[in-house]
Amino acid sequence: MKFVNKGVRKKDAMSLVTGKPVYTDDITQGNSLIVKLLRSPHAHALIEEINAEKAKNVAGIECILTYEDVPQARFTTAGQTYPEPSPYDRLILDKRLRCVGDPVAIVAGRDEKSIDKALSMIKVKYQVLKPLLDYREAKDNEILVHPEEDFKALCEVGADNKRNLCSCEAMEIGSVEEEFKNCAHIIEETYSTRANNQTMMETFRTYTSIDAYGRLNVISSTQVPFHARRILANALQIPKSKIRVIKPRIGGGFGAKQSVVSEIFPAIVTLKTGKPAKMIYSRKESFTNGSPRHEAEIKIKLGADENGIIKAIHMYSLWNAGAYGDHGPTTVGLSGHKAMTIYNANAYKFDFDVVYSNTMGAGAYRGYGATQGFFALESAVNELAAKLDIDPTVLRMKNMITQNHVGKIMPTYYNEELKSCNLDKCLETAKKMIKWDEKYPAKDIGNNKVRSVGCAVAMQGSGISSCDVGAVEVRLNDDGFYTLMIGATDMGTGCDTILAQMAADCLDTEYDNIVVHGVDTDLSPYDTGSYASSTTYITGMAVVKACESLRKKIFAEGARLLGCTEEDAEFDGSKVYCISDNRSISLSEIGYASYVGTNAYLTAEESHYSPTSPPPFMAGLVEIELDKLTGKVDIIDYVGVIDCGTVINPNLARVQAEGGIVQGIGMAMYEDIQYDSEGRMLNDSFMQYKIPSRLDVGTIRIDFEPSYEPTGPFGAKSIGELVINTPPPAIANAVYNASKVNIRTLPITSEKILMEMINHKN
Repeated sequence: MKFVNKGVRKKDAMSLVTGKPVYTDDITQGNSLIVKLLRSPHAHALIEEINAEKAKNVAGIECILTYEDVPQARFTTAGQTYPEPSPYDRLILDKRLRCVGDPVAIVAGRDEKSIDKALSMIKVKYQVLKPLLDYREAKDNEILVHPEEDFKALCEVGADNKRNLCSCEAMEIGSVEEEFKNCAHIIEETYSTRANNQTMMETFRTYTSIDAYGRLNVISSTQVPFHARRILANALQIPKSKIRVIKPRIGGGFGAKQSVVSEIFPAIVTLKTGKPAKMIYSRKESFTNGSPRHEAEIKIKLGADENGIIKAIHMYSLWNAGAYGDHGPTTVGLSGHKAMTIYNANAYKFDFDVVYSNTMGAGAYRGYGATQGFFALESAVNELAAKLDIDPTVLRMKNMITQNHVGKIMPTYYNEELKSCNLDKCLETAKKMIKWDEKYPAKDIGNNKVRSVGCAVAMQGSGISSCDVGAVEVRLNDDGFYTLMIGATDMGTGCDTILAQMAADCLDTEYDNIVVHGVDTDLSPYDTGSYASSTTYITGMAVVKACESLRKKIFAEGARLLGCTEEDAEFDGSKVYCISDNRSISLSEIGYASYVGTNAYLTAEESHYSPTSPPPFMAGLVEIELDKLTGKVDIIDYVGVIDCGTVINPNLARVQAEGGIVQGIGMAMYEDIQYDSEGRMLNDSFMQYKIPSRLDVGTIRIDFEPSYEPTGPFGAKSIGELVINTPPPAIANAVYNASKVNIRTLPITSEKILMEMINHKN
């Protein structure tokens, strides 16, 4: 392989670092209407009266819309394959307001000053209702977040709006109660994680216009262009054929842009006025009305025999959907199905409730529910190790799936077969890198400071089995270069680059000979989008298949042009030649010929889906320094060793891993969305919402223990989401090893540590 497994430069690297105009707001027209929202000041209210007549007379105002002016068909903004599992529980504008910041009116005008003035002049009379803010009290509460009669779910996910249930389910394999009866040791604890904001650099933003054919054109920073088209059609009640979605470069998404957040509002303005419109969320709006990680409470009951062999696992996940159910039914499943699968046990039980409350609606975030699940289960495993006085890495080696389990059916992972796994090698390598055996569990270094280590392991998936679809088209152009048409969304991860690397090796050509075309729903082949860690695995295999098809066509056409049989011909990537007499025709000549006369235009399109979702694996080990006087924790060293199958681009994979670990450290130690008693978010800016800087994360070191996944392109699996999962439980474990207190509620702050240490002494 000439390019696969090489750290080639990203296709768009120079454009990005030199500030070329590539993002949504860089490429939109300057004469568009600006769109803003009047938002609810109440967590739960009904609009009794709304009067915008004076506001409409403000100079520069083009359009003001209320719930009376927009379609009243319910939809979901979750970017998922149809039929979406997320309930249809939204309207563009609703008379009932379910959280602070819910849209009350849409205002469009020529300049921000006029719009702000108009927003202040809209008069609204609210019937303020008692909000339901504590999701632990939501199930079967007399306060209903969604009392409407037209609430519906397209899939059987256990939704019941009259019980505040977005989703619920229960499954059991074996009998956990029978197994628990025979366990010598049981850990039974509750772990809590907070909502986290993705804090991507580029906020939500969309530009809309009507083209020469009367169609709605949408340029948006989205991870899911094709899903966005369908969601817009549902919300606006127009045919999908009337909508075109174009994705430019994206300044980060991390799952936030797997929901349609900003797209609908400028779209309805454009449909009403016929004029271009754009909406750019402020940072405050992105904090208060984006689509953050679901807040969760997870109860674990873990049983093991006297030797530490895990016999039974029971997980119950309580999920806060917030005001709307986007991604609620699907994220919660990963908290159990991914976390429990990593351990061999005789019996498993997993049940969950996803409930509505009057807080901001949640959505997708890197890790997609598995992150919450791994914090809980890995913490419980670490507590079991402490109870047994066993090194937690040794306990894991006794219980987790390893390369010795390849061929095993994983019952909690939808009965899929494990076909590749180097998790044991990952853990062994990570221990050597951090010098675990020398440092475990802790060392007093004087001055009331302790250095300690902690560990966790994790897995994820590679796409959604039997669901995600990726498709590509590869064209041979005149002069012999290729165009790779993809529907996958590069949101900074480098998928344009790695797909081009695969294509270059499949076609035996140069990497720079592959031109990648970004996503346009009118032109690109269908792809479900960039989420669920699917692009390398799913779309990558579509690239392999399409390139194989195109090679055959080039080979056949070259042989025909040479006048020799295919049996007597060969294609080496640069020319087709006759073996018998060494005559040849170059790829460039074949390309030119394919555009002339009766010669064949050479292109190939292939799609791919997978009935399996092979898990990548990771071991994460951390060294911290704890100040026992203040409870302050400093990250000294974080080691992540990953099995993502064949590493397609080591440079990009390493950056992915480092970024995910930093986000995991943020979740573990800093990030904590909070509300006041009225449901208003208290930390709606970077002044109050802390994310880790480079100074907060210590040294991060990444290594790989590649396996070979037979179902993946070049043996590859995913990496993007996996890497966020280990920091919260690993850091919690290190804190315990330094202080002998368990922090079971994120974030792990110095105040919590100090208070627990004081209570522990008493």
